[in-house]
This record gives sequence, structure tokens and C-alpha cells, in this order.
Amino acid sequence: MSDLPDGFFARMDEADDATFYVEPRLVTHIDEGAIAAVGDLYDELGVTGDALDLMSSWISHFRSAPSSLTVLGMNATELDANPMATARVVHDLNADPRLPFDDASFDDVVCCVSVDYLTRPIEVFRDVSRVLRPGGRFVCTFSNRVFMTKAIAAWLYADDTERCRIVAEYFERSRVFGTVTIARRTPIGHPGDPLFAVWAQT
Repeated sequence: MSDLPDGFFARMDEADDATFYVEPRLVTHIDEGAIAAVGDLYDELGVTGDALDLMSSWISHFRSAPSSLTVLGMNATELDANPMATARVVHDLNADPRLPFDDASFDDVVCCVSVDYLTRPIEVFRDVSRVLRPGGRFVCTFSNRVFMTKAIAAWLYADDTERCRIVAEYFERSRVFGTVTIARRTPIGHPGDPLFAVWAQT
């Protein structure tokens, strides 16, 4: 993936995202097996300190809450319903990719089943690095379920391997992270939703 082609970040619905997300959706977007795989990964990586959950909702898939959890998303009702959250911020990363936090505010940043909706991901990834403390990690997890009208075109036309590569490319193009790890977190042949993870450290 050298140059991103025209239309890479195009979407079926280019209307204001705030309109799309105005109604709360208090549902889960992956099944129980995939949710468990997210929690397993957070445990394995030791995401237990000051954490930021990007593009979040009413649930963050930690097995146990980190010492503090800031949730940033598009719908206040969903964020208010998140029982693990210690702070809640409504913010549209596609409209403004700069995170409303001070430098070095978090030990880890996570983004679960939402990276496919970013239209300015390189800017977002760079700013994630800014708010991470030295050695902090940015962990992106995703499956193959999407809101089709809001996912970027490249994601819709990619297969699972290519989607992993897209996220890895975001890390690499941001030029602020170290070695990128790509992992399938549910086994091949798993009957439910597949779960993939891509992460790196500052």
C-alpha cells in the first residue's frame, strides 16, 4: 500500500456524523466470543492504568476496569451508560482529529470495532501518540461487522487480512509508533464473529 487511492476514505453516507449518531444504540456490535477475546487481550497486555477508550459507547470490553477510564464517543447517552467510565467526552474525531486532552495523559489507548469509521486516521493516530505516556500502547480491535454507510470504502472492499494491513499502515504512516503487532484473536474456524487486533507502542 504505497499511495492511498482516490476514494479510499469515501463513504456511502457523507452527511454529518453527528446526525447519524444522535440516537443512542445500546447494543453490542460483536458477539460474546469476540467480546471475550477483546477482554483477554487487554488482560494479556496489562491495560490496567489510566486508559482512554476511543470511539466508545455504553460498554468497554475490559474484564475489570482500569484504574481510570476515559470514554470518548459520539453519543452522550451511550457514554453516560458506560459503568466503567470515570470520565466521558463527546467528540467527533472525523470533524476534529485532535484529542481534547493534555500531552502524556494516558498509559494506554484502545479503540474497539470503530477504526473502520475514521476518515482522518493518520492525524488521529499521531494525536493518540501525543496523549500517550512514553511506552504507552494504542490497541485497535475489530471484526467484520460495520455500519456500511459510515465505514470507509477501502474497509468495505477489503478482506480480513487486508483490513489488518490497513490499520498497520495507519500506524506506520503516522511515524510516531514502534513495531506494529498484528494478531487474530479468535481461532480460524471460530463459528462466531472473528476478532483481530493491531497495536503498537510509542
